[in-house]
Amino acid sequence: QAHFVESGGDLVQAGGSLRLSCVVSRLSMSSYAMSWYHQGPGKDRELVARISLGGGITDYHDSVEGRWSVSRDNAENTVYLEMNQLQPADTGVYFCNTDPPLFDWGRGTQVTVSS
Repeated sequence: QAHFVESGGDLVQAGGSLRLSCVVSRLSMSSYAMSWYHQGPGKDRELVARISLGGGITDYHDSVEGRWSVSRDNAENTVYLEMNQLQPADTGVYFCNTDPPLFDWGRGTQVTVSS
């Protein structure tokens, strides 16, 4: 069973930046497309960014397009999410998983954006 450990979340002011990391274990990450998911307070988890197996194709939710960037290092079994121009609506817990999500979720990492 794959294991995901997300990190990098913090409390930041609106307009700030963060870089999230997700270390994947017990899985050959290079065999899967990967995605980041956002769960806002009291809301369902939703996909915000996805990246193809080799990293050449990325896709974003409209709300983060142009502000965020997803990348991956298959040698390190790690996926990254570079978050710029953060807004209060970006507040929530961020998770990574395969795309589509095939495995149990990790604990996520909390991002809080103050206005």
